[in-house]
Amino acid sequence: MEKIQIICNPNAGRQIIQKNVPKLVELLKDGKKSVDLTYTKGKFHAEDLGYESCSKGYDLIITVGGDGTINEVVNGMMKSHTKSKLAIYPAGSVNDFGNYLKIPKNIEDFSKIIMKNNSMKVDVGASDQRYFLNVAAAGLLPEVAHKVSSEAKTVLGKFAYYIEGIKEFSKIMFKPINIKLYNDGCEEEKEILFFILANSPSVGGFKYVAPEAKVNDGHLDLLIVEHGDFKDVASIFVKAFTGSHAKHPALKYLQVQKFTIHSDEAIDLDLDGELAGRLPASFRVENQALDILIP
Repeated sequence: MEKIQIICNPNAGRQIIQKNVPKLVELLKDGKKSVDLTYTKGKFHAEDLGYESCSKGYDLIITVGGDGTINEVVNGMMKSHTKSKLAIYPAGSVNDFGNYLKIPKNIEDFSKIIMKNNSMKVDVGASDQRYFLNVAAAGLLPEVAHKVSSEAKTVLGKFAYYIEGIKEFSKIMFKPINIKLYNDGCEEEKEILFFILANSPSVGGFKYVAPEAKVNDGHLDLLIVEHGDFKDVASIFVKAFTGSHAKHPALKYLQVQKFTIHSDEAIDLDLDGELAGRLPASFRVENQALDILIP
């Protein structure tokens, strides 16, 4: 009998999706699955549960929560020598990776994904000792994201980020970051507004931030927005809604396997929407490191 561990963050998003979890347990048990359900109790608890679930030999871990909860579970799983399969039931404000995979929120439809057990190997990004499933970033976008209150995220979802972005835009224009980029044996010095390192195309509620990204190609897509005129940066944001920004002159778009960014300034680093230290940082991709269930 397949053993399943459900790791549920009861405080993610609007706390609506979580009400479906008991029904999910019932459906899976009706399908002859052995199911354990654990609710997280605080920061990094999901990480501990991810590690323990792999170590105990669960066949599948289902994470119910937002991008931050998924990040913790992935970090726990990546620390284990043996790895369970992973399924994502999106319950956060933005749910970038789950939306990219087209995971349904209808509980019956989601349970069918579990029963079919169709999966794909996906890459995982790493920043020194921490892992990320979808995105690493520093500069404008993380600063905007972390100014959004949890209440605003809950009520407005991804639109809270857009609203805060508009409010902060004029301030951030005057705060470029001086960095040194080490990639493929080359060193560059740049003055930038922000960088994004994406595993999937979907970042921050935008579906096409990294339009060439694939989650299983052994690369991460690096986008660097250089300090420029307001109209240039605004143009990038507008074009990002349709994915037509990749060749914008104020944007550098690379596909990388590993690289390092240095800065003498105290710049926060964001991994999957959660603060995770500061620059400098070295990044790499763990090729097809996790097996994730898909529709």
